[in-house]
Amino acid sequence: MSEAALVLEDGKIYRGRAFGAEGQTLGEAVFSTGMTGYQETLTDPSYHRQIVVATAPQIGNTGWNLEDSESFGSRGHEAAGPSGKIWVAGYAIREATRVVSNYRASHSLQEELDNQGIVGIQGIDTRAVVRHLRNFGAMRAGVFSGAALASAEELVERVRNQPSMLGADLSAEVSTPSGYVIEPGGEPRATIVAVDLGIKTNTPRMLAQRGVRVHVVPSSVGLEDILDLDPDGVFLSHGPGDPATADGAVQLTKAILGQRLPLFGICFGNQILGRALGLGTYKMKFGHRGINIPVIDHATGRVAITAQNHGFALEGEAGQEFDTPFGRAVVSHTCANDGTVEGVRLLDGSAFSVQYHPEAAAGPHDAAYLFDQFVSQLDAASAQKGTA
Repeated sequence: MSEAALVLEDGKIYRGRAFGAEGQTLGEAVFSTGMTGYQETLTDPSYHRQIVVATAPQIGNTGWNLEDSESFGSRGHEAAGPSGKIWVAGYAIREATRVVSNYRASHSLQEELDNQGIVGIQGIDTRAVVRHLRNFGAMRAGVFSGAALASAEELVERVRNQPSMLGADLSAEVSTPSGYVIEPGGEPRATIVAVDLGIKTNTPRMLAQRGVRVHVVPSSVGLEDILDLDPDGVFLSHGPGDPATADGAVQLTKAILGQRLPLFGICFGNQILGRALGLGTYKMKFGHRGINIPVIDHATGRVAITAQNHGFALEGEAGQEFDTPFGRAVVSHTCANDGTVEGVRLLDGSAFSVQYHPEAAAGPHDAAYLFDQFVSQLDAASAQKGTA
């Protein structure tokens, strides 16, 4: 097993051993606090161009299976197949398990990283890396192994020559190249259009389980294309990159709001709706990435433990009400840890969004009720169309 190095843009270097494919990869170093669900993390399109540092001390115990991936080659992405495309730029872990132990596993994580050419590193003190990123913020990084290794000065220079995540427009790089439909088990109770800004597989699946037909469309979709599908509502998906660059998605969202179609957004979709309503965005110091983050719903006082993956956030304060071209809106949810905006909604109930992941593969499931809330809006819109 060859030597490897995780190199940060501030010159910090962590030496370890190669894990996965050998070579070079560049991206933004971030950390995830989830103790489970590494397959869902690696295949989440929101991690595009990021090197994920796992805080769990041992990774790979349950191997790799053909069921839990959050993206699939059937959407047109290359080098994926039934295992699902891995979107992370690289993976940094403390220790790779030597034995796979799960009845659903088809092969090991090491094999899948090799198959997809994902460069990783193991044998480093990931606690030290996380402390460094918490202190100094997410930053440009690289993982190097085998023939890609060079002097420390050269490796740092390679890292610093890559573009920053600030200002990165990435939705088109992860979106489906053409539309597809996820059908419910029986007769559809409603139809929606899901704008794919980096959608996870479990999201349309959970809507379909509730009887909703889901038309997943590319991020480049126009309003007329959406209206041609005669939807009862629109969904804005999760996704990677800087929301300040997503002017096309913001303009589309304004047009959808102008049509008074029910709208629900998640994660990146929350930032897009917030921008459409007039809020600004900013890059967080190190972001929220994990499956144990508490969020307060200020309408009810209820606290949900949530899955999150975002490095940008909306500006605003808990319970803040403000005027928009589409009516009064409110900051509906905030993070109990640091006060970050975690949701916005129009007071008339026609549009709402959350920063966290109610589809939550691999859990928790506290926020799944938000899909029921959206479906109730769709039922009302569908009934109104039927009587028009």
